[in-house]
Amino acid sequence: MTATSDASSVSDEDRTALTDTVTRFARTEIAPHVDAWDTAGEFPRSLYRRAAELGLLGLGYPEKYGGTPASYLLRLPLWRALSRHGASGGVLASLLSHNIGLPPVLAHGSDAVRAEVIPPVLAGEQIAALAITEPGGGSDVAQLKTTARREGDEYIVNGEKVFITSGMRADWITVAVRTGDPGSKGAGGISMLLIPGHSAGLSRSKLDKMGWLCSDTAHLRFDNVRVPARYLLGEEGAGFRIIMANFNGERFGLAASALGFAEACYDEALAWARQRKTFGAALVEHQVIRHKLVDMQMRIQSTAAWCESVAAQADSGRTGPEWVAQVCLLKNHATQTMQFCADQAVQILGGMGFMRGTVSERIYREVKVMMIGGGAEEIMKDLAARQLGI
Repeated sequence: MTATSDASSVSDEDRTALTDTVTRFARTEIAPHVDAWDTAGEFPRSLYRRAAELGLLGLGYPEKYGGTPASYLLRLPLWRALSRHGASGGVLASLLSHNIGLPPVLAHGSDAVRAEVIPPVLAGEQIAALAITEPGGGSDVAQLKTTARREGDEYIVNGEKVFITSGMRADWITVAVRTGDPGSKGAGGISMLLIPGHSAGLSRSKLDKMGWLCSDTAHLRFDNVRVPARYLLGEEGAGFRIIMANFNGERFGLAASALGFAEACYDEALAWARQRKTFGAALVEHQVIRHKLVDMQMRIQSTAAWCESVAAQADSGRTGPEWVAQVCLLKNHATQTMQFCADQAVQILGGMGFMRGTVSERIYREVKVMMIGGGAEEIMKDLAARQLGI
C-alpha cells in the first residue's frame, strides 16, 4: 500500500507492542472461529469494527482520516503476525482488502472524495475493494476492456471484473476502466474510477474457490452503471501508472503474509512432532523429521531477513527500479517458502495433515492463490529482469 511513512519513529518497542496486539487479536478473535467461517463461506462484518477499534485497519493512513501513519517496518508485523496466528488467508484477504482498494483514493482522489470514503472504511463501518482482473485476461492489465464513457458529469461503465476480493460486500470499489477509444488497446487509455457499491446496474456473483473459503470473491458486472465524474482518481489515461504503483505495496504485503503462513505451518508441525510418538519415540527424535523442520527454518529466516531489508529500503526512500525488482523477487521467494513449509508440515502431520481443521491443510490449499495473486511468479520474474536491465 502507499501511505504515510515515518521510518524515524520506528522502535523495537513499537514493533513488539504491535506484534503482541495483533497476536492476541488473531488468537482470540480469528483462529478459534476459522473452521466455522470457512464452512459458512464468510466471516462476520463485526470483525472489521473490532480490528478498527484496535487501530489495525488504519495502520499506515493519515491521522485526519482516522489512521495512524506507519512505515513499512512498522506495518510488517501486522501482516506477519495476523497470518501466523490467525492462519487464514481468507480472513486476511478480505479484512485487509482496503489496503489495495484505498491507496489510489488516498493518493489521487480529491479532498472531498478522500474525506467521504476513507474514514468509514478505516472505522470498519464500510468495506473497500480493488477490481482490475477481467474474465479475458489477468496479468496483462494493459489489455482490459471495461469501458467508462464520459457523459456530462457522469461516466457510464460497462464490462466485467473477476476474482475480486471482498467483491460481494464492498461498499467502494476502485475499478480499472478504459476511458479512451473503446476499440483502443494498451496502457494509454486506462483510468481509475471509484464506484459506489450500491450503484444501479452493478451485479455480483459469488465465486467458489479451492482456498480462502471465508473470503468472499466475486464476479462483477457493470451494465450502464452511472458514476459521478468526481470519483475519477487522478487524470484520465493515468490509470496504468496508478495500478503499477499500487501493485508494489500489494506484493510486499503478500510476501510478509506468506512469511507468517510459513511460520504457522512450522509451529503446527513442530508441536505435532513433539507430541506424536512412532516406533517408541517422539517424531522430533527422528533425524529425518528434525531435518525437515530445519529446512523450514532455513527458508523462514531467509525470507524474514529479506522482508526486513526491503521494508527498510522503502522507508529510506529507495523505491526505484531496483527496489521494484526486489519486491518481485521477494514475493516469489516468500510464496515458495510458504509452499515448501505447507508441504513439509502436511508430510510431518501425516494423515492428520490431510484432515480439515488443521492449520497446515488449510494453508496448503491457499498456497497457489498467494503465488498467483498480485502478479504470478512468471510475471514477477520477467518484471524483475526488466527492472534490473537483464
